[in-house]
Amino acid sequence: MSVVPAEVLPGGARAVEEPGREAAELGPRARLWPALAAVYRAQLSRARVARIPLLFVATFQSIGILIMMRGVVDGGSEAESVVAGSSVLVVAFVALNLLAQYFGQLRSSGGLDHYATLPVPPAAVVLGAAGAYASFTVPGTVVTAVFGCVLFGLPMGNLWILVAVIPLAGAALAGLGAAFGLLAPRPELATVLGQLGMSAALLLGVLPADRMPEVVRFARDLLPSTYGVEAYARTFGGHPDWAFVLGDLAVCALVGVVSLAVATWAYRRAAVR
Repeated sequence: MSVVPAEVLPGGARAVEEPGREAAELGPRARLWPALAAVYRAQLSRARVARIPLLFVATFQSIGILIMMRGVVDGGSEAESVVAGSSVLVVAFVALNLLAQYFGQLRSSGGLDHYATLPVPPAAVVLGAAGAYASFTVPGTVVTAVFGCVLFGLPMGNLWILVAVIPLAGAALAGLGAAFGLLAPRPELATVLGQLGMSAALLLGVLPADRMPEVVRFARDLLPSTYGVEAYARTFGGHPDWAFVLGDLAVCALVGVVSLAVATWAYRRAAVR
């Protein structure tokens, strides 16, 4: 038997000594806006089936409050506050209450681990979910606003202001709801916090401010949805003061930025645990 040196064999020792290929690099993380759009579409598709019945509940609840308050309030500025508060209450029910429950359940069930493995920024997860839930408030808010204007005989010429009120008030309340769900140690507590927030929006936003004690008015000023209610209510007059309307909307936008930033921080905190 002849012995052949390993050096002359193809793929022999020399081939082993050759430097191997470099490991493939991981792809870059997704940018914020494409990731936000993807999360928004996924959450919208999911919530379309699960949340539509609850949206009907939120709308009928606000319409029922309008009918009940019709026997107490005749018209004027009080009627304007009732209609505006009932309309924004639909946003509070979905964006604050349901979002707090969703993130609370997501955290307790380990669903955050799924998002943590995806190459998407934390802000995209929070903003995508908040935007999807806030989008479902549009039909109910518009229906409630139109019904309230017809019921109390208010003008509907400036109903277009809801185009600004819904996203800005929705952002403020959705960020607050997401923070409740992500910071609460148990999902039951997240549900309680969401319910309390919605109850505050109901009591402090729908009832006329003129009939409230001074301490309650101060608490009303701390509620983010109050400024959306005020912005909408100011447009019912014949000559609205648009400077005050823009000021109220600016407060909503500022609170929305802060609350969504807190929710993003809470998401990072919950995802690494």
